[in-house]
Amino acid sequence: MAEIIQKDGTWVFDGNALRLTPGRDKNVGLLRRTLGELLVPLGALAGVSFEQGKKTGRLRLRLREGADPLLQATGGRLAESHDPYQLVVESDRYGVAEYFADEVRNALLLDQVPSDPVPEYLLPGPSVPLSASAGDGSVSFDGERIRLEWNWKTEEAKSAAGARTLALTDIAAVEWVPATGLENGHLRFLVHSAPTKAPAKYDPNAVELWGFKKDPLMALVAAAVQARLPHPAARDSVPALGGDTAQDRAGHAHPAVPEAAPGTSVATAEDEHDALLRRLRELGELHRSGILTDEEFTLAKQAVLKRM
Repeated sequence: MAEIIQKDGTWVFDGNALRLTPGRDKNVGLLRRTLGELLVPLGALAGVSFEQGKKTGRLRLRLREGADPLLQATGGRLAESHDPYQLVVESDRYGVAEYFADEVRNALLLDQVPSDPVPEYLLPGPSVPLSASAGDGSVSFDGERIRLEWNWKTEEAKSAAGARTLALTDIAAVEWVPATGLENGHLRFLVHSAPTKAPAKYDPNAVELWGFKKDPLMALVAAAVQARLPHPAARDSVPALGGDTAQDRAGHAHPAVPEAAPGTSVATAEDEHDALLRRLRELGELHRSGILTDEEFTLAKQAVLKRM
């Protein structure tokens, strides 16, 4: 086990997962303090680095693309003080930080964890119910419904219709953009039936953010919603995704190899057969690593065998 304890937080690695606990130092961002402790499975990591500075250094975790709904929702726009995957390290603990990073790297190599994108979230996202107030309104989310309410600073054209409730099934995507410089940010819910790109100031499905202290809490709401929407990999590979059944999840772990069209050459058919064999091996690896359950593995294997 490797452990590093700092004012900024405590990171513990047991060989299978990292437990990230934010510290109580005044420089720890509000988002990290509110999010609390995170358990990051080794399979969600793409890498780890340690950067030394004159007074302090920084441990950084790099997650695989698509592994965390918080990173998916914020798109790499979190400030360092709010990023739960960074840890400020005092200069007298540089040796411990190097050891910690080496232990994680060695585990990634031994377990042969790939760094490519993942087809499903490996972290659950913030727990619900959840609510936050910032900018021109407040947002609450109970796992099924989103409620937006306005304050006295809301533009009249938007607040005139009163509070707004959106069903999760109506949401196509969620956007969180922080305020930068003179540009305001926003938390916006893109609705299937009413797509809009109106400024957040006038959009009844968006909260405008002005760069104040509580703005990052809106990112937690965005992440909670993101975690319950279809994974981006599924949306990209399946034009019309149906119910989230075990067969759906198993089948979407790797895109299906298309069947050979009539008139396809023998060489092409052989290539497709080899691709199906590779997919069987990949499904076996996913099953052994615990990503696919016994039921999901059986269903996915049967689907591949039918194509062969």
